[in-house]
Amino acid sequence: MAATNKLTVKEVESKIKNGEVGRYADGSGLYFVMPKSGTPYWMLRYTSNKKRKEMTLGKYADISLKGARFEAASKMKQLREGLDPLLAKKRAEQESIKTVNDLFDEWFKELSKRLKHPNIPKRVYTKDIAPHIGEFKIEQISSRDIRTVITSIKDSGRPSIANDALGYCKQLFTFGIKLDLIANNPALAFSFSDAGGVEKSRERALSKDELRQFFSVAKENNHSFSRDNYLACLLLLCLGVRKSELCEAKWNEFDLDEGIWELPANRSKTGTGFTIPLAPEVLEWLNELKVRGFSSEYVFPSRRSSKKPHMGADTLNRAISKLFGHEAGKKKQPPNLMGDVPHFTVHDLRRTCRTLLAQQGTPGHVA
Repeated sequence: MAATNKLTVKEVESKIKNGEVGRYADGSGLYFVMPKSGTPYWMLRYTSNKKRKEMTLGKYADISLKGARFEAASKMKQLREGLDPLLAKKRAEQESIKTVNDLFDEWFKELSKRLKHPNIPKRVYTKDIAPHIGEFKIEQISSRDIRTVITSIKDSGRPSIANDALGYCKQLFTFGIKLDLIANNPALAFSFSDAGGVEKSRERALSKDELRQFFSVAKENNHSFSRDNYLACLLLLCLGVRKSELCEAKWNEFDLDEGIWELPANRSKTGTGFTIPLAPEVLEWLNELKVRGFSSEYVFPSRRSSKKPHMGADTLNRAISKLFGHEAGKKKQPPNLMGDVPHFTVHDLRRTCRTLLAQQGTPGHVA
């Protein structure tokens, strides 16, 4: 059997120049590949466990002919020693996962394939987990570190997020075990009773005095509680809509001359559209927002560079929590400006609206 002719640098460069699409053998399983579209590259073919396999060694622009021969020889040496080069490459990629942030990035690839909304766990991780343990090496994480994460969230008055964070930590480190990066899950010993506790439906409705104090404090601290946030809370209290229904609202849903808001069915949680009458004070706030929006199609456009063009889902709750002396991801916490007023969330403003409507005698089906 005649020996395979070795490629020369001149031959390779000629094939690139002339666009000679094909696969050209150099010997010992090494091939130069000129694709129909894309970048020329080096490829190694070999047999492992009676199966024919192929692996890319690198682009021609990055690896010379001499370098490709060296890479191919190294991979074939691994094969002779009983290690499949493709498996060795995968193991090397996993070894690049050193920190918790690296592990989450790899886990997020899996989440993106199977979850409809993978950005929900990503948001909790980025804002409430990563600031505490993201830069730690995976093998250095202990149960004490997990406790720090969930305690910090719980102390900020967000028990449901504490439960979510614990659940995500358990899944994240289980994923690390599957990749053979760690032997034990540091979050496994904790239960929801250690985080936010068993979640119950909230019954928080603010009193009139609490509302006065909240809006007064918010107005006095407009450097941290923006005018947009202030107006959003006023609208939520007066209209009783859900946070997402307001934060994602577009101006084409409103007729300010007629004083109505036509909330479309595709944005209503119930799947039913309805008409919301707008009081004169509400119209005044909306007109101010229209001026502040600089011709945006959204009532509350995003004020920061973001993938979403409208106010984020956590913006208002984070702003409220800051007034209570809790700022996620910060070691040094701001002062509590709300005194002894119990912590509340944006959704509590909707419940407060319903309670106040009942107190003034509004019929239940209207409320």
